[in-house]
Amino acid sequence: MYDLEGYWEAGTVEEAVQLLEDHPAAKIICGGSDVLIKIREGKLAGTGLVSIRGIPLLQKVTLKENGDLYIGAAMTFSHLTSHPLIRRLVPVLGEAVDQVGGPQVRNIGTIGGNICNGAVSADSAPTVFSLECRLRIEGKAGVRFSDMKSFYLGPGRVNLAQGEVLTHIVVPREKYEGYAGHYIKYSMRNAMDIATLSCSTVCKIDLKKNVLEDVKMTFGVAAAVPLRVPKTEEALKGQPLREELYGLAAGLVRQEINPRDSWRASRAFRLQIGGEIAARSLREAVLRARAQEEVRLRGPKQQEKVQIEAEQTGQQQEIMQPESDQHRKEVR
Repeated sequence: MYDLEGYWEAGTVEEAVQLLEDHPAAKIICGGSDVLIKIREGKLAGTGLVSIRGIPLLQKVTLKENGDLYIGAAMTFSHLTSHPLIRRLVPVLGEAVDQVGGPQVRNIGTIGGNICNGAVSADSAPTVFSLECRLRIEGKAGVRFSDMKSFYLGPGRVNLAQGEVLTHIVVPREKYEGYAGHYIKYSMRNAMDIATLSCSTVCKIDLKKNVLEDVKMTFGVAAAVPLRVPKTEEALKGQPLREELYGLAAGLVRQEINPRDSWRASRAFRLQIGGEIAARSLREAVLRARAQEEVRLRGPKQQEKVQIEAEQTGQQQEIMQPESDQHRKEVR
């Protein structure tokens, strides 16, 4: 049994905002994989809940005319992983959320909840940071947009006021077009475990010059909030695409991240693992960027073929096995 003050279902974002205004102590619930546990443990006993799960607007992925990708905050992890637009434009995000918990959690948990929870170990957070997403937030005062760095205030704390609702995660076109990425999660188990350390790398290459044109790298559980490594990124830009690049990345990362000691792992262990997963993540991102660029250079027909194949694969996965454990990787 749950000790609740009340439970209210919103049919629109406006209604959700009003309900939160009417019940100042109420919390938002969508999947409930975090908030219900806290209520049952007594940490939020007597709390009211405003459900946004039934709002259709928040359960869609939309590609705007300007190319920006709008991801509804109520999209579950399993639906994100198999969505054709995600698979075609930002597959690294689908790869990341496919590593959350187990199939049951991925079928109810949402990307909006994962972000608003403020956990530094959230699997979606490093990729959302590396893609330089913007958050669309709606409240009584209207709509505002926030960058990821401003949104995360500390462990378990985010810049979301009472009465505000995160409606969309926005991936700007210029932040994903021409980029490829890879997410690695190091944990004690391959599934049903939170990250000991994680890394998401997004990069763009210049195939003609054979150099790393741009790179964005973010770590989870390496600081009090998801951590970009700007010094490392700047040092890697323009570097030739050869084996030495990955050793350089590992060394630079170990100088920039600031993990802590905990019962899960020591600081020294996390520093060692941080360099290793940075190198592996960058290596795979470069391989994917190279393949992507080669397809682009072959012309529109080849691009269209790859797009159709990606969409067909996504549809088949959603119909047959939305909870699949694809892309799971073990780092030893």
